[in-house]
Amino acid sequence: MDLGLTDRVALITGGTRGIGEATVRAFAAEGARVALTYAGSKDRAAELAVELGGPERALAIRYDLADPSSVEDLVPAVERHFGAVDVLVANAVRRPAARPGPGFEHLDPAAWTAYLDDNLTATIRTVQTALAGMRARGHGRIALISSHLTAKGQAGQEIYTAAKSALHGFALSLARDAGPDGVLVNVVSPGLTTTEGALRHFPAAVLEKAAAALPTGRLGSPEEVARTVVFYCSAANENITGELVSLVGRG
Repeated sequence: MDLGLTDRVALITGGTRGIGEATVRAFAAEGARVALTYAGSKDRAAELAVELGGPERALAIRYDLADPSSVEDLVPAVERHFGAVDVLVANAVRRPAARPGPGFEHLDPAAWTAYLDDNLTATIRTVQTALAGMRARGHGRIALISSHLTAKGQAGQEIYTAAKSALHGFALSLARDAGPDGVLVNVVSPGLTTTEGALRHFPAAVLEKAAAALPTGRLGSPEEVARTVVFYCSAANENITGELVSLVGRG
């Protein structure tokens, strides 16, 4: 199947690890030119860009959700290097700091409002800057990466799930706004995935229990998530928009 991604420009935020890196590699494998962003992993991003073909095929660019100028400059910088952005995958996220007490009431309001600004406002602004060119050209694909925690919840993740849940409503409304102009917008919501971060963070017993609860008896991989993202952002998807695509496995 030809996914129609040859020489398309795909911008993937948070593209140096886990699902983001797998998504960058998946688009590159389909012939797309890729822009991958980093916040602190400059060397890792640069190495990946070189591996994927260097400046003509891959661009590593700084993108800090907490830095408004970085957010504003991202899409214009990619357009100066490659030309029009055809695909935006909003994967970058900043996790909140650990709260000082066991209950949500202990979380400093300044901390959670800053977190919402970084993860919700900055993401929406990035989408906004990419959308203008997509709409003008009559073609574009946007995928917002969410989390299964929006459906099940988890103590300690109140603001994280609030930000991700807000993106669901945003995407649904944006799909209606942008659809008539050829821009499709979807949310991809993975479950617990075998990223290097998850394997490092969770004890093996926790991962085994989570896998055992799934019909397949195993957790999904970053590459499986990436393939789903690529499909929804490709020419093979001509009409699916405004969807929340759950990759939980229904455990």
